[in-house]
Amino acid sequence: MADGIDEPLGKGKQKGKNRHGDKQAKLAREGWRSLVQFRSKKLPLTRIIFGLLFALLAIIIGIIVLVDDPDGGRPTASVPILNSPVANNQVAIDASAPIVSVQDAPPPLTIDNSTPINNSGTSISIITIDDNLAGDGSISSIDTPIIGLGALTDFGVYPDLVEETPNGPIPKIGPNGETPLSSYARASITQEASNGKTLIAIVVSGLGLSESGTIDAIEKLPDAVTLAFAPYGRTLKRTTAAAKDGGHEILLSLPLEPFDYPKNDPGPQTLLSDQPARANLDRLFWLMGRFGGYIGVINHMGAKFTASAADFNPIMEELALRGLGYIDDGSSKRSLAANLAGNNRVSFGYGSVRIDTNPSRVAILDALRQLEQKAIANNGAIGIALALPISINTINEWAKTLDDRNFILVPASAIMSKP
Repeated sequence: MADGIDEPLGKGKQKGKNRHGDKQAKLAREGWRSLVQFRSKKLPLTRIIFGLLFALLAIIIGIIVLVDDPDGGRPTASVPILNSPVANNQVAIDASAPIVSVQDAPPPLTIDNSTPINNSGTSISIITIDDNLAGDGSISSIDTPIIGLGALTDFGVYPDLVEETPNGPIPKIGPNGETPLSSYARASITQEASNGKTLIAIVVSGLGLSESGTIDAIEKLPDAVTLAFAPYGRTLKRTTAAAKDGGHEILLSLPLEPFDYPKNDPGPQTLLSDQPARANLDRLFWLMGRFGGYIGVINHMGAKFTASAADFNPIMEELALRGLGYIDDGSSKRSLAANLAGNNRVSFGYGSVRIDTNPSRVAILDALRQLEQKAIANNGAIGIALALPISINTINEWAKTLDDRNFILVPASAIMSKP
């Protein structure tokens, strides 16, 4: 009894429970050992995954091989194509376009070879030479359209001869090879068709800055005089249109870097030497977009720029790509313009004489006589003048006497070299 009293509470009952608990613990240990043994036997999961991927790949390859569908199930439509051999090449014609037969084409143009002509690219100018030419050297012509370029836009250009840019419309060669030079040039004659008379051209620059001064020059100068416009005037659209309506062909004056730049500054967006070509081309496009309808460009200053082939050549290449001509005003003996124009097949003109270096009537008339001698020696010559009132009046007076001395005043394009 004492032993029972001295034992801790529940200790006697615990012995009976331990036998039962030991049996449960033994079963638990055996179950855990079986589980561990099962988990220790790892399944080959990597092999199973690779097997599934291989099977999927085999199914895809089988579909590609067995199904003859090179378009991979993409929707397709069959359209009949008419092939026409052109110059030994097969040209696919749009099936939706109307088909024009050979019978629908206009008859070939017949030209009388006995008639002197000047093909400007978009028209044939049939020139009638009269022994009693007007004193201003004017000639009569009949323009027969060959390629329709449509009407001029408000910007003074043919729609097919412009490229729209952020700087405005700039010239380009047309889809049929028409160039701004050939399309906007004034109709003229060749030396061969001049009945022995000598061709002589005048370019008057510095126009467009003053509207009243520009309009006065347009009205007073013979219409065969070529006019060069600065790209900065506020009324360029109006003044260039007036010039073309007056029969003048026009040029863009291109500001180029002189040796003493910026002390002597040609103006905003001047093309500079030692600059990336892309920077100068961006400036060129800005200048080109100021007005339209010009046959080419003429340098304004630029003794340093025109002496650098690395800087000047990309500009000349761009003029060639856009069908424009180049006239060197003759102010720099170091200019590479003639060589670069020849290398890039750009129509080129050279100012043989600066007419009004001394702006007096006597000096200008003397310079014009020098120009006549240059023209005789070289089968034509170009003189350069500024739009000074004394220059305009003297040139107008001089032009009235040309016929008496066996000269014909022609636009600059008539004397420019043809590539």
